Amino acid sequence: MTSTSSPTVGFDTVLVANRGEIARRVIRTLRLLGIRSIAVYSDADADAPHVREADAAVRLGPAAASESYLAIDRVLAAAVESGAQAVHPGYGFLSENAAFARACADAGIAFIGPGERALEVMGDKIRAKEHVAAHDVPVVPGFSAAGMSDAQIAAAADDAGYPLLVKPSAGGGGKGMQVVRDAADLADALTTARRVARSAFGDDTLLLERLIERPRHIEVQVLADAHGRVIHLGERECTLQRRHQKVIEEAPSPVIDSATRDRLGAAACAAAASVDYRGAGTVEFLVAGDRPDEFFFIEMNTRLQVEHPVTELVTGVDLVEQQLRIAAGEPLALAQDDVTLTGHAIEARVYAESPERGFLPATGDVLVWRPADGVRTDAAVESGSIVTADYDPMIAKVIAFGHDRPHALDRLDAALADTVLLGVESNIGFLRTLLDDQAVRDGDMDTGLIDRMPPREPTEPSATALAAVAQAHGRRASGRNRSARSGALWRDGSGWRMGAPNRPVQVVLAGDDGSVYDVAAPEPGAEVFVGASRATARAVGRATPAGTAVAPDADGWIWVHADGETHRLRPLTRREAMQRRLDARERDAAASDPELRAPMPGAVVAVHVADGDEVAAGQRIVTIEAMKMEHPVVAAHDGVVRLDVALGDQVRRDQPLAHVTAHQTDS
Repeated sequence: MTSTSSPTVGFDTVLVANRGEIARRVIRTLRLLGIRSIAVYSDADADAPHVREADAAVRLGPAAASESYLAIDRVLAAAVESGAQAVHPGYGFLSENAAFARACADAGIAFIGPGERALEVMGDKIRAKEHVAAHDVPVVPGFSAAGMSDAQIAAAADDAGYPLLVKPSAGGGGKGMQVVRDAADLADALTTARRVARSAFGDDTLLLERLIERPRHIEVQVLADAHGRVIHLGERECTLQRRHQKVIEEAPSPVIDSATRDRLGAAACAAAASVDYRGAGTVEFLVAGDRPDEFFFIEMNTRLQVEHPVTELVTGVDLVEQQLRIAAGEPLALAQDDVTLTGHAIEARVYAESPERGFLPATGDVLVWRPADGVRTDAAVESGSIVTADYDPMIAKVIAFGHDRPHALDRLDAALADTVLLGVESNIGFLRTLLDDQAVRDGDMDTGLIDRMPPREPTEPSATALAAVAQAHGRRASGRNRSARSGALWRDGSGWRMGAPNRPVQVVLAGDDGSVYDVAAPEPGAEVFVGASRATARAVGRATPAGTAVAPDADGWIWVHADGETHRLRPLTRREAMQRRLDARERDAAASDPELRAPMPGAVVAVHVADGDEVAAGQRIVTIEAMKMEHPVVAAHDGVVRLDVALGDQVRRDQPLAHVTAHQTDS
């Protein structure tokens, strides 16, 4: 990326009011511009990479975002204490908070973002929609539920016609959105949307819009200065989403032609100009799947977007630098005719989650993190980091550039195959499956594509992976069993026995899905990395040769990356292996398990039944929330429920939540 103006910017110290990969990304540009960076952190992030990479860091408070990253008074105090002249909010947290922007202004500190009017108008979906419609920007038909009773909402929904999309008016990121296909589902959708909206945004006002079937999600990057110039940097295709959260983004869109790009860009610039926008922003549109020239305004994100790197790669413009220069009062050095799109860029979001368990959030220690060479990777973690349930589950972005779309797709797939993440479950394998989907390859996509994909099944570990784990386990076991006084043959650990020279050591391994593998540990030869301690992981995590990495965790599992896939396997004794096979056989023959367990660590945010209630199969029992996601736990069969948790309880993964005792039947 190239600088588009003078090398100096009107700030010498900037506080980055965020965490993770976006904090690191902002710090990177600050360093290039010679600006002193100040990080902030919660107790959970005391040893985070962004804290060490900044020139200085200030503690905000406990892990809870409400007491740290969302605490306006604490963030502002950190800015004043550190001598920062400006605050860069990143995205999420306080980035679209008008009260925070106002507090910065009152303290004489520049807010690197738009003014209060833009934040207030565009921060409310209902108000934003009404506002841009008055400036000839096309909008989706719908209505505001503000001040309406549920009965009034139901009547208005009947008039509008189903299917409808229920969404919180405040906030974004797809949180709280509910699809309602008929009147019978409306009440539950309103309850869930309000609960999530109150929790995430402190405002449970709802907006209901006509659901456009098989839409594409297209957004336009804009830049606007304080001197009246507004330009756009082309569009991004963000259609590949799951639960309204973007998964893959690319620039440019494979279906937008130059004429439609001009119209989209003009609409986006009009929306920005209507609120006297300043800085970098994104205007999001729905595009009809069968009519790519027809588009509707969804919302404006008054901040930098997660997916901004794809625009940077195809335009050569550093968007963070532009934000800094605009906030310092400089006029844009770019005119619309200066913006050209070259090549193609695609980004994949790496989430700490388990696709095989319905994409539930995952936590744990990062034993090994090794990004791929030859592509851009913006990561929140490194070897030795800890992924907790306190924040969003996105831990990295892998971004590939190619001379055309097929080239970029191939480069991204290869980069994901070479990305090593051990110790925490992730969606990397799923991302590769998604990129290989023929519809994705053809660019024939809509926002429901991922939801229509079959549930992801666990993949079988390759022979290389099994051999690497067996070898690692054999070395660890022999290292524990040998002593300094042992003979040379014993210390060799080769499996030699009298009468059976060079007999290989047999290792029994169990997979997450209950699979059991009998593996002959290979002779010592091809080296594999074995390392788990946080103290040494950063130093040795890059020493893994031949694309294979192995690391044991504290719970007895051994993680392995080989042949572009990651697995975790547990070494078993022969007795354990036999018992596991017997247990699996009994489970297959038995009725549904009466015990309902937590699918992920989190908080109990709703209890839908009372102790002793009669419940039916599929009925919601409790709802667990973690990493800004809700997951209902339902009864597997009819019966009587006994609750083991209460509203507000913090639960561990696989902790019993309730028991549903099936009714006895006469045989």
